Amino acid sequence: MRTLFTAIVGLLWFAPVLPAQETPRAEVSASYSYLREGSSDGTNANGGSFSVAGNFNRWLGIAGDFGAYHSSPFGLNLNTYTFLAGPRFSVRSDSRVTPFAQVLLGGAHLTAGYGGASGSTSGFAYSAGGGVDLGLTKRLALRPQFDYIGIRASGNTLNSYRASFGVVFRFGN
Repeated sequence: MRTLFTAIVGLLWFAPVLPAQETPRAEVSASYSYLREGSSDGTNANGGSFSVAGNFNRWLGIAGDFGAYHSSPFGLNLNTYTFLAGPRFSVRSDSRVTPFAQVLLGGAHLTAGYGGASGSTSGFAYSAGGGVDLGLTKRLALRPQFDYIGIRASGNTLNSYRASFGVVFRFGN
């Protein structure tokens, strides 16, 4: 796991210096996120996500995505933190619309507290999803996004769905 993390950080560090044709070298986004934790008997969490991506060329990049979400059903305080990274595939054209899909792997940390008692667990997390960047200017875009996030901890899988809306800042050409 440590080797995977080191490789991902290395790719994110050097991706902005790799050549790209008319493609931003790096993208940073911040979004409001709604997370549905668990399918039918789950809970609704609100929070935010932050992503950084380095683009190798017009269609391939590597993204790191970090999220924090909170819910408090029935007085129980639940927090979920995700940290994921992996490839992002974009369809770039001369238009201001850039759809993308991504598959990310990483981890998650979940905490729960009620009446002074608390507990936490960490586990493997994976995500598949995508969205579309709606360019406002050369350096600024809006991003609606939808993802499936699976969290594997304590022998169980928590199936979650995330809908996000945010802003993207683009750097370099």
